[in-house]
Amino acid sequence: MSEPAHIYRRRRSAAAGVLAAVLLLIVLALRSCGAEESATAVQKKAPPPRAQLPGGGRTLFPARRVVAFAGAPQDKALGILGIGDLDAAAAKLKRVGRSYARPSRPVLPALELISTIANADPGDDGLYRTHQTPQTIDRYLAAARRAEALLLLDIQPGRGDFLSEVQRLSRWLRQPDVGIALDPEWHVGEGEVPGQTIGSVTAEEVNEVATYLSNLVGKYDLPEKLFVVHQFTNDMIEGKERVQRSPGLAVTMNVDGFGDRPNKISKYKAFTSEATRFHDGFKIFYEEDVNLMTPGAVLSLVPPPDFVVYE
Repeated sequence: MSEPAHIYRRRRSAAAGVLAAVLLLIVLALRSCGAEESATAVQKKAPPPRAQLPGGGRTLFPARRVVAFAGAPQDKALGILGIGDLDAAAAKLKRVGRSYARPSRPVLPALELISTIANADPGDDGLYRTHQTPQTIDRYLAAARRAEALLLLDIQPGRGDFLSEVQRLSRWLRQPDVGIALDPEWHVGEGEVPGQTIGSVTAEEVNEVATYLSNLVGKYDLPEKLFVVHQFTNDMIEGKERVQRSPGLAVTMNVDGFGDRPNKISKYKAFTSEATRFHDGFKIFYEEDVNLMTPGAVLSLVPPPDFVVYE
């Protein structure tokens, strides 16, 4: 027996309603899965956090002042950093650094390791220089990180060249907390011996290193890298006005040389009054300086240095 028409229509409407509800649930479920997949995809595509300097941030100057200890473990005559335990040296560095800190300009400590040491003898390759072992550099980097400090790798190339020495250190220079210092005093030519001849570097050689470092900063998205050139004679950097300001580098000319206060202050004034200007550095020698300058005296220099290093 057939159903009345109105009952049939009611059942068909109810079935259609159930089907629509099922379809709606299916659509919502699919959308939910799609949203979850999209969120997961976004999470997967999100870039990693950008590398920071010790203490945070990506630029050095003028936000902070760098205060460093320099040396090497081979001989205490190479500087304070090679004397005794590294953690003890880093703790002393922090105490010294507090005297340079100001509310508007905190101090970032740095350990300047002489990673290539100029020698008086030629060695097997005739280049009058020796290298720190990778284990030694790793040890100093670990100590710098424990102290939330930079590691600055100083190069005394002897008869070698600066660019090759820097490239040899690429493993460490790819790190966000490792910089470079060039020491032209110990860069000599054929027939010359480090320590007997005061060396020099050309602007073009400095620029080669700067370009290499700047490319590393760009390639690995590194924070600003400290790049120091030591100088204590007028002709130690030949063609200084041609030295470039490469992207990603805090190019710093450090006034080197020991002596009494008047001579050191006079040298600093002469170099910082040059037409070609970079960030300013000043070196203090614990043993060789006469009437050792206090942090207050150093900060009274005009302009106050961005970088202060003790040897």
